[in-house]
Amino acid sequence: MGKGYSLDLRQRIAAWVEAGHSRREAARHFGVSESCAVKLMQRVAATGSPAPQGRPPGGGKLAPYKEFLIGRVRAKPDITMPELAAELRAAHGVEADPASLSRVLCKVGFSYKKSADGGGARARRRR
Repeated sequence: MGKGYSLDLRQRIAAWVEAGHSRREAARHFGVSESCAVKLMQRVAATGSPAPQGRPPGGGKLAPYKEFLIGRVRAKPDITMPELAAELRAAHGVEADPASLSRVLCKVGFSYKKSADGGGARARRRR
């Protein structure tokens, strides 16, 4: 999968076209494909700016349940992600993949630590 162009480059391409040059001229000048310049200017016409690449900021569908998840992990540090998913489903009716729950907990600072007895527990990372 290709990598997106920087916001700086997209702004310079948009400024070049707005200064009176064609989209295809801008593509040749900045070394990008004609398709890139054309689509970029369509985005500028629709939104007013060359929007940054990537997913918009936000917490996703699990954001409203973050405190519930943290509370359950604090109450039972050795809870498994499938068990946590089942508790979330029972308490709030929300289906979530165990991997998604793990990512949410890692983002807030929890990590999974194995113990000598073969078990494990989630612990908050120290910062």
